[in-house]
Amino acid sequence: MRKQQAEKRGRQAERIAAWWLRLKGWQIVGRRMRTPAGEVDLVARRGSMIAFVEVKARGSAAELDVAIDERRLARVAAAAEILWHDLAKAGDDMRIDVILLAPGRPPRHLANVWHGG
Repeated sequence: MRKQQAEKRGRQAERIAAWWLRLKGWQIVGRRMRTPAGEVDLVARRGSMIAFVEVKARGSAAELDVAIDERRLARVAAAAEILWHDLAKAGDDMRIDVILLAPGRPPRHLANVWHGG
């Protein structure tokens, strides 16, 4: 039961994050894109930039500070490398972003968080 609740909360967080990105001028080009290296929650495009976005929701703002780690970002980056070949056009650039969500707070969008590890 707890896993189902977490899944439902995760999907809701991804919907909110997608809405937030669209308000900021991004087009959502993929959701929950799976690869052998891992899954990317959202893939968004604005101009020639493609953002591979990890979405994390927690019960409180304090919990968000530890919601993301290098290992998780490395998985997102590895999946992004695989997806890049199908999504990119000549001249495109990519980055890894994180959107953090907690009740009663606006989404926190951290851009370009991965610089290799």
